[in-house]
Amino acid sequence: MTPRGTRTGEDAEDLDVEEVLALVNESNGTHLPDPAARGEKDSTPTPPRKPDTRHRATPWPQARDIAERAARSATRAARRDPVSVPLDAALGLTLATPLDALTDLPPFDTSAMDGWAVAGPAPWDVRDEGVLAGHVGQAPLTDGEAVRIATGARIPADTTAVLRSEHGRTDDKGRLHATRGVVPGQDIRPRGQECRTGDQLLPVGTLVTPAVLGLAAAAGYDTVTAVPRARAEVLVLGDELLTEGLPHDGLIRDALGPMLPPWLRALGAEVTAVRRVRDDADALHRAMTTSDADVVITTGGTAAGPVDHVHPTLRRIGAELLVDGVKVRPGHPMLLARITETQHLVGLPGNPLAAVSGLLTLAEPLLRTLAARPAPEPYTLPLRDAVHGHPHDTRLVPVVLRGDEAVPLHYNGPAMLRGIAAADALAVVPPGGARPGQEAELLDLPWASAGIGVCFT
Repeated sequence: MTPRGTRTGEDAEDLDVEEVLALVNESNGTHLPDPAARGEKDSTPTPPRKPDTRHRATPWPQARDIAERAARSATRAARRDPVSVPLDAALGLTLATPLDALTDLPPFDTSAMDGWAVAGPAPWDVRDEGVLAGHVGQAPLTDGEAVRIATGARIPADTTAVLRSEHGRTDDKGRLHATRGVVPGQDIRPRGQECRTGDQLLPVGTLVTPAVLGLAAAAGYDTVTAVPRARAEVLVLGDELLTEGLPHDGLIRDALGPMLPPWLRALGAEVTAVRRVRDDADALHRAMTTSDADVVITTGGTAAGPVDHVHPTLRRIGAELLVDGVKVRPGHPMLLARITETQHLVGLPGNPLAAVSGLLTLAEPLLRTLAARPAPEPYTLPLRDAVHGHPHDTRLVPVVLRGDEAVPLHYNGPAMLRGIAAADALAVVPPGGARPGQEAELLDLPWASAGIGVCFT
């Protein structure tokens, strides 16, 4: 499902496609602005964390902007070449070259209906053999002659029109008559009606949807040239996580290991691996330094507890913290770090809904920009019910869409997935909360579809 407000097809011509062109070696050689000039931290190694880090947290909208700019910088540094991808593997990619018609569409005059191809005025003598789609066309028709024809079949030369099956009758001598008027050219799709060879069908930057795949195939393509997917690796941290069975003896099931890979794929990434890393600083260091992914995703370990090793490990490898905490609930301790010019790390909190918040705050704009996908235009709906807010931070609250309203869901605590599993979107609730009827920005979920029949209100 295309998120509301996403621009595709003809509208994609209005996109800023600098990041797409950068990926096809049209780089302008610029870099991210000086950190101080854009109000971010400089690249000085981050000092040890203090218990109170509120003053260092980044406002939610700014955190998303930083993630986008980091991806643009990585795109320019990586200079990844476009890839030629078979149609059956191209869904969700972004076109790196225009889709130009390789043939006229249709490639020849075709019948738009089942019926008869007729020439001249009625009545018509009907040929014995009909014309089927995919078969070689018959000899030209002469005035007063007709031939049975199937939808999609090639029109014989000198055909006046196609008479639909329901609009014709034969007399006792086998001659065909029309039961309503016949207009020259009716129910004939002329060659090139949709496009001519060389016409641009879709511009650079178009997201490859199922309809785009169909158009590409019809226009003669076996492959498309697209921006390659960013490679993502997931590091699931924690000694307390089980991969099967029921929780027991202080151990809990890992919810993020099964959830993150398909979610990241929906955001445009190729997930190269999911690795489980115990609560050990050296093990985490090995995992981080041996990953060749464009984006490393970690779960948990971003706070300042006794086994929270993400910050110390980032300092150890000399990474630059671009976002160190975000003023959003849930998910406040998320982070974004630049490991190298072309590799970034998104640190997600360990609580499931907090991790979802981190995905949509930092991973989505980062991966979307790396994939050169068009950004969805913001849209709002009124909230049916009041939503309590945080005094200082943005809140992301699961909602279902009912008509022209967004209905907030219960079970929206940081460790809960029951609400988000039933949700169509997350509502962006400003500090202080929202009253009934107040417009709220919505973040669509990649697979959102209204009316699934579950509503925990």
